[in-house]
Amino acid sequence: MSSVEIKQVIVVRTDLQMGKGKIAVQVAHASLSSAEIVKKHNSSLFKRWTLNGQAKVALKIESLEQLLDLQNSAKKKGIFCYLVQDKGLTQIDEGTTTCLAIGPANSLEIDEITSELKLL
Repeated sequence: MSSVEIKQVIVVRTDLQMGKGKIAVQVAHASLSSAEIVKKHNSSLFKRWTLNGQAKVALKIESLEQLLDLQNSAKKKGIFCYLVQDKGLTQIDEGTTTCLAIGPANSLEIDEITSELKLL
């Protein structure tokens, strides 16, 4: 097995002022959905991530524009990601983009696009 570390990063918009519970649910949506995409398209990577503890990091970002720029950077690197848009049932309007899950993927590749962000 390769020594390359695999992780997933979930980036949450702080400008929406979501409550802690809302953030937790949005992060869960993002993590699961992105992991399912990776499982479908790169099952060996998904398996390595799963067998090594499913490492995740939650980071924060201040705007939709920054989040979309991050998504574009991930896509350019060929990293699978998932953008969450809320259903509008509780705290925020329907269709509001709340967070982005990147990976699971090579930790170093993810770090190249997320290293400037702070922990949530």
